[in-house]
Amino acid sequence: MFHPHSCLDCQPASPADPAAQTKVRYLWIALILISSFAIAEFWVSSSSHSLALSADAGHLLSDGLALGIALLATKLAQLPASARATFGYRRIEIVAALINGVGLGAIALWIGIESFGRLFAPPEEILSLPMVITAAIGLGINTLCAFLLHDHSHDDLNLRGAFLHLLADATSSVGVILAAGCVWLLDWNWADAAVSLLVAGLILLSAIPLIRQSLTILLEHPPTHVNVDELQGFLQGFDGVVRVDQLRVWTIALGQTALAAHLQVSSTDGAMRDRLLADIQTALRQTVGIQEIWLQITTPTSAPLVNLSLPQRLDWAIAATSDSQSQNL
Repeated sequence: MFHPHSCLDCQPASPADPAAQTKVRYLWIALILISSFAIAEFWVSSSSHSLALSADAGHLLSDGLALGIALLATKLAQLPASARATFGYRRIEIVAALINGVGLGAIALWIGIESFGRLFAPPEEILSLPMVITAAIGLGINTLCAFLLHDHSHDDLNLRGAFLHLLADATSSVGVILAAGCVWLLDWNWADAAVSLLVAGLILLSAIPLIRQSLTILLEHPPTHVNVDELQGFLQGFDGVVRVDQLRVWTIALGQTALAAHLQVSSTDGAMRDRLLADIQTALRQTVGIQEIWLQITTPTSAPLVNLSLPQRLDWAIAATSDSQSQNL
């Protein structure tokens, strides 16, 4: 199934694009706030003996790395296309999203391993008051930074990865506050590790969709809003189109979809074929949301296409001819 799209909203950002400049500004603000607080939280976690707080601090450091990667990718993605990068550099944002997703998974694994060990051997003393104060400040900072990036995360997989990092860390801060309450009111030191284990699971759940979507784009699968079979029928529904072959649809970056196909048409009139080509391209852009389109048009009387990707057939024919000549001799 495909849905109407507006191609005006799908153009790559230029260096002068105000939206791109806003992304960069918000990323810088988030990076400075998160990195500064992570250092302070590490110091408090070591003095309060809290694994949950230490895990939150480690996650904050990973947030800083994720924001740095997102910032670099956003800047590089604004570079224009060139002879070496004919599609531009927007796919760097997808690579950054994949790195952030894998980073989230690694953090979840580390927190999970540490939590499992402490669950059966909790520390004798955990200072709950520093945990609550630090986690509350961290919750506020993460919420603010996530709010700054939220609007841009819907159409930018790179920023979505950074946003998920911040959201997961805000959840982690809530867990630290709950654990501190259990330690303070009930003297349940094991709650520190239990909450950390829960946070690890939540982080992992946020990483899996990000990794999956990034790999889907990098492996050049069709976008989710395009059904290839329906698209083939859509193209064959145009008057004059006899057959559609070698249909390929893939995503270059979010909001930038490409299509290549071979169309066999009935008309041999050049003007009619040009009009048909223009109508198909307009329909693909306005109805399906595909911006990059390459169509090869032939007629039944045109010379057949030669598939140069199967040289083994030529080798087989040469070998068969050589055997035949040897037998004749």
